[in-house]
Order: sequence, then C-alpha cells, then structure tokens
Amino acid sequence: MTAPIALHYWPTPNGWKITIALEEMGLPYEVRLVNINRGEQFAPGFLEIAPNNRMPAIVDPEGPDGAPVSVFESGAILLYLGRKSGQFLGRTARERIAVEEWLMWQMGGVGPMAGQAHHFLAYAPSLDPPQDLPYAKDRYRREVGRLYGVLDRRLAANRYVAGDFLSVADFAIWPWAGLWERQEQTLDDKPHMRRWLEELAARPAFRRGRAVAEEMRGNLQTDRRAQEILFRQK
Repeated sequence: MTAPIALHYWPTPNGWKITIALEEMGLPYEVRLVNINRGEQFAPGFLEIAPNNRMPAIVDPEGPDGAPVSVFESGAILLYLGRKSGQFLGRTARERIAVEEWLMWQMGGVGPMAGQAHHFLAYAPSLDPPQDLPYAKDRYRREVGRLYGVLDRRLAANRYVAGDFLSVADFAIWPWAGLWERQEQTLDDKPHMRRWLEELAARPAFRRGRAVAEEMRGNLQTDRRAQEILFRQK
C-alpha cells in the first residue's frame, strides 16, 4: 500500500493547488495544518522542509529511490506529483512545454499579481491605520485584468490552458482565477475564462480539494493578530 504524502497546508489558493492535484491524481495524503494566521510557518520544524516560510510543502515518504523527500514551492510540488503519478504533465514533448509555460505564467504572474490585488484592494484599507492607496489598487487591478485577458484568449482556442488535456497548469491557475470578484474583475468580456472556471468547478476532485479545511479560513480584514503576523503590522 502506498504511504500517504504529508501535506503541510493552509486553505489558500496556493494550498488548493496541491489538494486539487492530489485529489485528481488519486494519491493518498495526510493534511498537516500550518496556521499561517498564527505564525506556524515560522516554526523550526516547518522551516526544515520549507525554508522560505511559505506553505504548501510536502514530505513524500516514498520519494526517489524509495527514500523520503521534501518539496517546497507549489509549482515544484505540482511538477513532482505529476512525475510521481505519471499524470497531468502532457503526453508529448510539445505538450509538456505548454504545461510548463502556463505553470510558470501562473507562478510568475497570476499568483503574485492577484495576491497583491487582494492585499491592496481588501486588506490594506482595513489595517490600523488604514492604507487605502489608489495607485497600488489601480496598478494591481489593471494587471490582473490584463492577465485574465491573456487567459481568456488562450482558452478561446483550447479547452484547457495547455491544450485539449487537463494539466497541472489548470490546477495552478484555477484557485487564483476563481477569486476574480475579490480582485475586482469582470467576466462579462471573458466568456472562455468563465466557461473554463465553471467546467473545472464542477469536477468532483476540484470540489474536494477546494473544500479541505475550508472551515479554518479566517477574515484577514478583521483579524488584527493575523495582520500583525502576515503584514508585519506593529
């Protein structure tokens, strides 16, 4: 029997990438919650497997050559799990190139830009004292909108982001893109992105992955202790 992968996790878009992947791949896993709102990402034990003090991270007791291995960074984890399971990385060299392109596009663009949009649109104005910065809000709102325009055009010609097949790139992009309302975006001019979001949301594995520890999510707009930890507010 395959030993379960230990998933160090909190219910955020980056965490959902991995729970969705594990559910779609059918790999056994155990969730080990890392409460980032209470600073558990800075614990020495966690830093041994995730030196950048960010979750998610995994420990696979059956890594390469049967020896345990830890992996941090959500994109690296998705690639590792894809290789381990032999799924969702593409069937040919050209398909694998497309998967890697769009995975890197998420890691370098959608994730950072949407994360900054969340911060400046929702969280910064709720700080004490409030940090309501029109320039920052406009900058990240516009950039997220530009990126979703790129995504919509890609999906106009492809069922999924890398082509006609589901891949780890979809697992990476969907958790962030699904929060488009929080990022103050519209889908009125992005019908292909809307179709893709809805199709993936209907998949049982996506629903299961998205629901893992959902009840633990807090409200960063009101949780002053979490703000102090995550945003270095004194």
